[in-house]
Amino acid sequence: MKTKTALILAIRSLHFRSVLRASLSLIVMLAVANAAAQTTTPSRPVDLNSATIGELEQLPGVGPNTAELIIAFRERSGPFHHVEDLLAIKGVSKSKLEKLRPYVTVAPASEHK
Repeated sequence: MKTKTALILAIRSLHFRSVLRASLSLIVMLAVANAAAQTTTPSRPVDLNSATIGELEQLPGVGPNTAELIIAFRERSGPFHHVEDLLAIKGVSKSKLEKLRPYVTVAPASEHK
């Protein structure tokens, strides 16, 4: 009987350790993924008419696809006149625009390259 009890306790202990190890691994992976997903916002507003893909990707909620769409829109339609012009970009909603607003600007036409 003691051998059977000892065996059950050993199995439970091993199971607990493997569950604990897997849980800790998952927590670490989630923390790393979260840190990688967070972008550093620009220290000063980005000009929508001269920003590169890399500069646009620093904006909150802007990934490579949205950055490319912004540049394609700019090349196709000419310079942005207002920050609100971003609403013409697929994937930019009013709520996303409000999150972007502190980080973007539109330079006067004379400053465009």
